Amino acid sequence: MKAVRNLVAAAFGAIVLSGCVFGGGKNVEQRVVEDIAGGSNPYLWRASLDTLENLPLVNADPLGGTIIYDWKSYPDAMDERIKATVYILDSRLRADGVKVSVFRQTKVEGEWTDATVDGDTAIQLENAILTRARNLKASELG
Repeated sequence: MKAVRNLVAAAFGAIVLSGCVFGGGKNVEQRVVEDIAGGSNPYLWRASLDTLENLPLVNADPLGGTIIYDWKSYPDAMDERIKATVYILDSRLRADGVKVSVFRQTKVEGEWTDATVDGDTAIQLENAILTRARNLKASELG
């Protein structure tokens, strides 16, 4: 009997570790949104990952609501790089539920130096995340 219990526990553990989700006919995006319920707002979370998908991801903590991106330079501005951090501040889908911090550096004499960031940049990113989050929620409801 103990062997059967261990076998069942091992099988269940393998399913959980493999990332298999019992979701019936739900698509992957819906399952991802449901998987982080109970932490940060799942729509804001998914929307943040979608909106800033061009930046390299360093760390993502869905329960704490923090997404940290690494530095990235673009081909048309190789002497400049940016990075961002997203904070999901609420479990509800609210306009004040997301905060984005953007950092910028420029290369001066071969050294990366902190540079100013246009104040509207973070607001524009927050608005883009909110728009995407609303669309995700609307697609799930519709």
